[in-house]
Amino acid sequence: MLATGALLAALAALAAPAHYALAQDGFPTKPVTILVPAAAGGPSDTVARLVGQAMSANLGQQVLIENKGGAGGSLGTGQVAKAAPDGYTLLLYHIGVSTFAALYPALPYKPAELTSVGLVTEVPMTLVGRTDLKANNIAELLALMKQPGTSLTIGTAGVGAVSHLCAQMLEQATGAKLTKVPYPGSGPAMTDLIGKRIDLMCDQTTNTTNQIKGGEIKAFGVTTPKRIAVLPDLPTLSESGLKDFEITAWHAVWAPKGTPEAARVRLSQALQAALKDPLVIERFAALGTVPVEPGEATPAALDAHFKAETARLEALLKSSN
Repeated sequence: MLATGALLAALAALAAPAHYALAQDGFPTKPVTILVPAAAGGPSDTVARLVGQAMSANLGQQVLIENKGGAGGSLGTGQVAKAAPDGYTLLLYHIGVSTFAALYPALPYKPAELTSVGLVTEVPMTLVGRTDLKANNIAELLALMKQPGTSLTIGTAGVGAVSHLCAQMLEQATGAKLTKVPYPGSGPAMTDLIGKRIDLMCDQTTNTTNQIKGGEIKAFGVTTPKRIAVLPDLPTLSESGLKDFEITAWHAVWAPKGTPEAARVRLSQALQAALKDPLVIERFAALGTVPVEPGEATPAALDAHFKAETARLEALLKSSN
């Protein structure tokens, strides 16, 4: 009987699904890589490094950050989509993932096929400019944008990136035409804005707050319905005349399709723990954002949010060709 029982146990182990094996092996057993599909130094990179460090403490394994910018984030996202679905390669990016299907119909992958891990944070955006721009508030900026013969440049992280979406919304709201200058990520664009090589950016507070406070760039407004605590004197674009102008850069974590459920659950648990970390909360607050509630840092919450945002942004992109 003992031999038979041992044999049955061995056969059951061989037939066990991958997630059972992962659970028995104590996933993760080696470092986990979070790929950020944008240049180092940008807002998504900042979020990833803060969250990755806290997740590492919870997982008991090092969490490495890898950057791969280009094509508004679609190149790096594709690298994750094609990675081994073992839980060791993750994607951390923002709202821009919701635009890829509409912008790039020939992509060799479908962003909706990525496996959700959970939402991370919803970052406000700020409209900022070079310090010597001939406008000191949003009213003066709108007047400058509409002057005949004026064509202001606005830096973006590429077509479909949240900075590009904000620029599109700004054009629609004002009727003015902006010259969009694409970069591999918001970090290099910010460098050129500080260096006065471009006129404007619409970017996340994680990439603009310190530069605004340091006087390196000029701030015109925030894209949330209410003012934000980290920049209390900065008016909203909505209260400044661009009624109902609202866009935020929610960030999330995904894994390749086919990732074992046990690994996905474990990663989601680590993400939820990371978002409760006092240091993460403190650093996020200094950058003008807060972690999502634990119930939103789950696969189900991200699935629902991603579906709704994809529909909303596809409509925006179609309306602006």
